[in-house]
Amino acid sequence: MNPAPAIHKVFQGVADRHQMFRMFDRHSQLPNRWEGNATSLYAGEWFEIGETEHDYMFEILPPLWIRGSMFAMREFMTGSVTSVFFALRIDEAIRYFHGYCDLSDKAFVETMRVAIIERECRPVRAMTREERLEHIWSSTADAYRGYAGGCLPEVARAKRTILFYGGKAGSALKSLDDLTDEEIAAKLPVHLRYLPDAVAA
Repeated sequence: MNPAPAIHKVFQGVADRHQMFRMFDRHSQLPNRWEGNATSLYAGEWFEIGETEHDYMFEILPPLWIRGSMFAMREFMTGSVTSVFFALRIDEAIRYFHGYCDLSDKAFVETMRVAIIERECRPVRAMTREERLEHIWSSTADAYRGYAGGCLPEVARAKRTILFYGGKAGSALKSLDDLTDEEIAAKLPVHLRYLPDAVAA
């Protein structure tokens, strides 16, 4: 599995309904993902959604709980990890977010709420390398992303891969983590390509 920060943004911008449902399970292609504990695979992922998507999710099922401007889904993704939806006031505007929280940790929801606010209150738009890679993974169609297969050495198995067009050399699978800065820029939409680098929190 891919180690990731405990709490991390996985998509830049506001996800529409189609994007939201795709990102609910960004790891669907991982072989044997339910073997062992999949908590670390999902817990901590978060992204922004619109008010309409937030309200739609609130009306699907009775929430597991409601705490002020947050509510948790009754259906769990894995183990003790479920979707928590946030309505947060940031820079005088109400914005909406989805995050996977591990409810076995009583502090996780509040820690995520604070992390989202801190990340979104940055005075200058910027992205870390990890955020760039996560956005590429989230926005790439399933046909062009996947996980390294069993024919590779054990240390390389289950690493995320991206199909990359290499010009005259043709297309080739590359490890997401091994993309160069130029390859990352080529995979990002133009409005994100030239954002300054941010220091990881």
